[in-house]
Amino acid sequence: MLSHVIDLLADPIDLSPLHGEDDFSRLVSESGHSYDVARQGYVTLAGGAGLRYGGDDTQMINDRETFLGRGHYAPFVEAVTEAVGEVIDEAGIPDDAEPAICEVGAGTGYYLSHMLDSIDGSRGIGLDVSIPSAKKLAKCHPRVGAVVADAWATLPIRDNCIDAIAVVFAPRNASEFARVLKPGGQVVVLTADTGHLDELREPLGIIGVEKGKVQRMIDQARDHLVPVGPSEPVQFKMQLDQGSIATQIGMSPSARHIHPDVLAERIATLPTTMEVTARAMITRFKKVGA
Repeated sequence: MLSHVIDLLADPIDLSPLHGEDDFSRLVSESGHSYDVARQGYVTLAGGAGLRYGGDDTQMINDRETFLGRGHYAPFVEAVTEAVGEVIDEAGIPDDAEPAICEVGAGTGYYLSHMLDSIDGSRGIGLDVSIPSAKKLAKCHPRVGAVVADAWATLPIRDNCIDAIAVVFAPRNASEFARVLKPGGQVVVLTADTGHLDELREPLGIIGVEKGKVQRMIDQARDHLVPVGPSEPVQFKMQLDQGSIATQIGMSPSARHIHPDVLAERIATLPTTMEVTARAMITRFKKVGA
C-alpha cells in the first residue's frame, strides 16, 4: 500500500515530499502537484515529459507471472533475497526499524514480495514503467507501494532514504541510485551472464548474452557506484516443457522481435521437455566514497 511508503516518495518534478489526501486517492506534493492513485492501488509519478514508453504489455506480464509462478527461477529469487538480506544486516539497521527496499523494474512483484516476506519489518517500493505490471504489483504484498515511473529519469524517491535497491534483469540508473540510497545502502543487481538459456538460442533464433556485460555495467556506474567485492555466479538447470519455454520467451525482449506464429512453430519442433541452463551474476554496489 502506498501509505506504507509515502515518507519515501517524492514529486518527480521537483523532488518535494508527497502526502496522501482524500483517503489516499491522491498524492499531493508540497509544491502543489497532484497525482491520482488508480483504483488498483498504484500511482503514476512521471515528470513533465511523461513516460517515454509503455514497457511490457499485458501478454508479456501474464507470461512472466505464469513462468515465475511455476518456480523455474526460484534459485534467482533466493539468491537476490539473500544478498539484499546481507545488505540490511551489514548496514546495522536497528531491529525495530523498517528497512526500505526498492526494486527497479519490479514487474509483477515476484522478487520484491519474497524479499519483504524474508526480511522482518521491511517495506518496499516497486517501480515499473508498465501499467499492466503495476496493476499486479500493487496487490503482490501488503507492504508494497506500486509506482509507475521511468527508471532512466529522475526517480520519484527522496534523497538518502533507501536501504537496498534490487535490480533483476532491469534498467540501471547509477546516478539516481546513488542519490536515493542511504550512506550505508547498497544496490543488488542480477545480470544475465554469457550462456544464459543457450540451449534455446539457436533453435528459437533469440539473441544471446554478450560477453563482458557485467564489466561494462561496472565501468558505466563507476562515477556513482563501486562494487562491493567480486560478482558472484548463480547457475542452475531447469526442466522446461514447451509451455514454459513459450512463456519464458514471451516475457523477454525476444517477444518483441519474433512474430508469435513463427515462435510457436519453432517451439513445436523442440522436444516435449528440455534441460535449459540459467546463468546470471549478482553484483553488489555501494556509493562512491561510502
